[in-house]
Amino acid sequence: MLEVFITSRVRRKIVVVYAKYPDFKSHVRGLAKLIKEDPGNIQRELKRLVAAGFIKIEKKGGTNLYAANKSFPILRELQAIVIKSQKISKNKKDN
Repeated sequence: MLEVFITSRVRRKIVVVYAKYPDFKSHVRGLAKLIKEDPGNIQRELKRLVAAGFIKIEKKGGTNLYAANKSFPILRELQAIVIKSQKISKNKKDN
């Protein structure tokens, strides 16, 4: 369902992870391993999501950790959309 609104597969996967788990923090390679996507593509999409304000960067030593911006104005709505779209997808698969 989200693919209608978020056309980038990589961006969609990133949004789902951080919307469902707002306390999750990861560097690019850890996120790449989790969602099974190329780190270069993930880096590009993270830059877009940081610019939009959905993701924030925390510096830890020489590493950038990415986390959901809990002050993002529509975070709660986005979380509800992600959860509902996953329920719809699951119901379609079950039928």
